[in-house]
Amino acid sequence: MSILLLSTSCKPVLNKRFSLWRNDRIPYGTYHAFHSLEYIFKNATIESFRYSPELLNISRENNASPKAYIVISPSVIPSEQELKAILDHAANGNYVFISSVEPGDNLLDSLGLKVSPFNRDMYNDSLSVNLIHPVTEDSVGYFYPGISMARHFTDMDSSVTNILGKDKDGHANFVSLRYEGGGAILLQLAPAAFTNFFLLHKENKSYYDLAMSQFPDSVRSVKWDDYFRTHENGKGDEENQGFDKLRIFLSNPVLRWAFWLAIILIGVVYLFESKRKQRIIPVLKPLKNASLDFVETIGRLYFQQKDNRNLFEKIRTQFMGYVRHRYKLTPGLTESDLENKLAFRSDYDPKEMKEIFGQLRELDNKSSISDDELLAFNDKIDKFYKKA
Repeated sequence: MSILLLSTSCKPVLNKRFSLWRNDRIPYGTYHAFHSLEYIFKNATIESFRYSPELLNISRENNASPKAYIVISPSVIPSEQELKAILDHAANGNYVFISSVEPGDNLLDSLGLKVSPFNRDMYNDSLSVNLIHPVTEDSVGYFYPGISMARHFTDMDSSVTNILGKDKDGHANFVSLRYEGGGAILLQLAPAAFTNFFLLHKENKSYYDLAMSQFPDSVRSVKWDDYFRTHENGKGDEENQGFDKLRIFLSNPVLRWAFWLAIILIGVVYLFESKRKQRIIPVLKPLKNASLDFVETIGRLYFQQKDNRNLFEKIRTQFMGYVRHRYKLTPGLTESDLENKLAFRSDYDPKEMKEIFGQLRELDNKSSISDDELLAFNDKIDKFYKKA
């Protein structure tokens, strides 16, 4: 009986990872949004696009049908070349849809837009948005109890910018900029509205339908961006860059056949050569890890000297260097912006992140640091390295 009561009292834990990945069926993935495209664009070719916007086909010769380029990502920070390709894509009669809580400054400047700063409530508050119906021009409201992860526009050029949606306070969070050639750029600052959780909550699916109705029926090609999730300012981690280069190489049929033929030949040669020349491998003693002895010696030296202040400086320097290298956060940010952006990009608990920076400031202002204070601060930093 006790086992039955225990099992019925346990509630499933909600996965709060804000991935916006088209293959994720978790609450904050975009599986439902991606797979609904085929019902909205019934006559269009739909494909994922893993490459830089510079490789978009921006030509529209002989009155070809317009194309749609859809980007739903936590951050969209293009390089100058990528930004030019995006703007040219729209100027040539195509459509660009971007939904992100962190659009790049160069993107906003080029469109004459300014947005609100990062807010800690984005991680805890629910989301309530309104959308202007394209036919009736009525304001339709939508709500869900998940995280808001949304910002709003604070300034825009009203002569070229049309407001398509607003937040619960009446601030614009969804706008469009039309081009004379027939194309348009649509920018939305509440990507949580395209997550599985939001769209499957009550009647919220119509928000997606109305948002996608901004594209004309003549669209025959839809590209869903998979690039900006792992790239920022034209750069991504080395692993993803290598895969992108390999995909481009294998996109050529001749090179693809040559590549796989070379792999097969290498495998055959290795198989026969390893059998013919196989010999007994001598047992070697593992090398002694001298670096561990060095670290222990240095640690004992600082401990004997009670130089806790020096140890704290080194821990802080290593932590800030790790943040700058791993999450691409520049040292020019204010401490509040750095704290909020680091919590967002690392998917780390904002409350625990606030405790780290609070303790960092407290110890930085002290002339002497006790052993207990140093150990407590080091434990928080180690916990961040393991979870982030």
